[in-house]
Amino acid sequence: MAAMKPRTGDGPMEVTKEGRGIIMRVPVDGGGRLVVELNAAEATDLLNCLKEIVG
Repeated sequence: MAAMKPRTGDGPMEVTKEGRGIIMRVPVDGGGRLVVELNAAEATDLLNCLKEIVG
């Protein structure tokens, strides 16, 4: 059985453009990262939703 190691160095949230897609990496509680690929329309929809909440 492999030894359990704590996850470190997950880093901050980051968004990069890779080809036609937009890749968003979000650190999650408990370690690891949520990786989501969005197209431009989805990213714009997400931006508008966040603006409504954050202001």
